[in-house]
Amino acid sequence: MTSLADHLRRRIVDDGPLSVAEYMDAALTHPRLGYYMNRDPFGRGGDFITAPEISQMFGELVGLWLADIWTRAGSPEDAIYCELGPGRGTLAKDALRSMARFGCAPQVHFVEGSPALRALQAEAVPGALFHDDLSSVPEDGPLLLIANEFFDALPVRQLVRTEAGWRERMVGLGEDDAFVFVVSDQPMDSAVPARWTDSAAGTIIEPCPAAAAVMDEIARRLAGQGGVALAIDYGHLASRTGSTFQAIAQHQKVDPLAEPGTADLTAHVDFAALAEVAQREGVRMLGSATQGEWLTALGIDARAAALAKVSPGRAEEIEVARARLTAPDQMGELFKVIAFARSDWPDGAGLKTSG
Repeated sequence: MTSLADHLRRRIVDDGPLSVAEYMDAALTHPRLGYYMNRDPFGRGGDFITAPEISQMFGELVGLWLADIWTRAGSPEDAIYCELGPGRGTLAKDALRSMARFGCAPQVHFVEGSPALRALQAEAVPGALFHDDLSSVPEDGPLLLIANEFFDALPVRQLVRTEAGWRERMVGLGEDDAFVFVVSDQPMDSAVPARWTDSAAGTIIEPCPAAAAVMDEIARRLAGQGGVALAIDYGHLASRTGSTFQAIAQHQKVDPLAEPGTADLTAHVDFAALAEVAQREGVRMLGSATQGEWLTALGIDARAAALAKVSPGRAEEIEVARARLTAPDQMGELFKVIAFARSDWPDGAGLKTSG
């Protein structure tokens, strides 16, 4: 069977180097050979563990946050729970259970392209409806939209400042047909935001057209049908330079060019860029926070204590999970939270506004 590496080598020989975005997209979502298409990458037996898999507390607090804002918005009965890239369905299962305690029982819609993950999600949340993208999600009710570790998997482009100006960083072939980074000779200065135009040679920026397109669609939906969108991911709240393109396999960082299709490829999310897109559509940014700050504000300490009281034999495990989600040297600082809503929807708990 042809490997994805061989497939990409043929593409490069026939058509020239691939953009980082093209390489990343093929490695993750090729219909037959892509990383996400035929496997469950989550958990201790996979390549990485997401926050919902660490502890039920994460999903429960997400559900509490949604239920609170839904209640203060008037408890609309036609609300739609929509999750982008729902993993195993663990977050949705925990969040919906928490929301149901407050009478919030929305329709459930998942945007997921992987057949393997869809099967797991259907088992976790029976009755969920599946979509390849947001375009087929209903527009007849307010959205309660979640994107947890979704944007980091969208393909980024890389632009590098050379002595001759801005150029695109590409993936080509080196010695022994190994994948290597190369630089295009096509000028890209017009694609660079003004704030980076005069950067020093060697500076790299990572625009993500796919993230901008998804955020534009989310914002358009919020403006038209109402609701709220919550994004949680690793990245930075202020735009910055530098390459963050990386690969994870078996919980370790590996060379992203070594074996495409066998490791998870990601890049840090530029939350400031997402905010710019949303606000262009007239949607209000509710605020942002680090994951640790946000979960603490929502009461994760009290929830951990309550769980430990009910199951004292798991007290240490619960405390380890709480720390992993909130500690600055674990997920607490690296992961950020940002939320958007239509102007007539209420503020979200635990978020800081720029004003």
